[in-house]
Amino acid sequence: MKYIGAHVSAAGGVENAPDNAAAIGATAFALFTKNQRQWQAKPLSDKNIEGFKARCEALGYGAGQILPHDSYLINLGHPEAAGLEKSRNAFLDEMQRCEQLGIDRLNFHPGSHLKKTSVTACLSTIAESVNLALEKTNGVTAVIENTAGQGTNLGYSFEQITEIIDQVEDKTRVGVCIDTCHGFAAGYDFSTADGYDKLWKEFEDFIGFQYLKGMHLNDAKKELASRVDRHAPLGEGFIGAKGFERIMNDSRIKNIPLILETPEPERWNAEIKMLKEMI
Repeated sequence: MKYIGAHVSAAGGVENAPDNAAAIGATAFALFTKNQRQWQAKPLSDKNIEGFKARCEALGYGAGQILPHDSYLINLGHPEAAGLEKSRNAFLDEMQRCEQLGIDRLNFHPGSHLKKTSVTACLSTIAESVNLALEKTNGVTAVIENTAGQGTNLGYSFEQITEIIDQVEDKTRVGVCIDTCHGFAAGYDFSTADGYDKLWKEFEDFIGFQYLKGMHLNDAKKELASRVDRHAPLGEGFIGAKGFERIMNDSRIKNIPLILETPEPERWNAEIKMLKEMI
């Protein structure tokens, strides 16, 4: 089964997100469980939690069709103690929110070394941050999103993601989300048949499909290996429609949330329809 959706608004309360997803014909969705631009937020209320669960059940969204995203402020590889502690506390809070809502995965950007520590040390710090959060939560998988490699952001290569996974103690609660735009910007070619086959072979060799817990489907405004993270509407970037057609007909990619983060929300309904018609 291909679960296709978009990152929808949770304005007014997380309980509104399932209805916003249903309104665009989505069979999966992503959301922020708190304001992604603030470090702290008031706790989820019983009304939020019960309302979210009730709307998901009514609309047919199971836990495996929902891929929340953590705050963009969080840097689990922060090289400075104060910044790291702040990030770890915020990440734990987001994992706990998922646990409260009955969501079984949380997507996050790995972290950045900020030119103040080595790549190896930063990757180890990220893994330790994940370990600390997993120790204090139950049933929620920490899902590493690949990055474009812009600036000092890590997690742009399958090798780096593998280094993090190798140091996570509970392998049953770590996973990966592949963002097509980020991957393309990092040099993984979704745009050609040969490139597509090669990148997934590398994924299987380094990581393994058992870790694939979601995807972000975005076209790319910049060229292959540009290291620039700029999303484009599907079929209007350098990946092109054929790249997404391959994903929609790839039998290895199933039963996970496939989430649009394309730049024009008013087109999500049409883009979801287009993806469904590609199958």
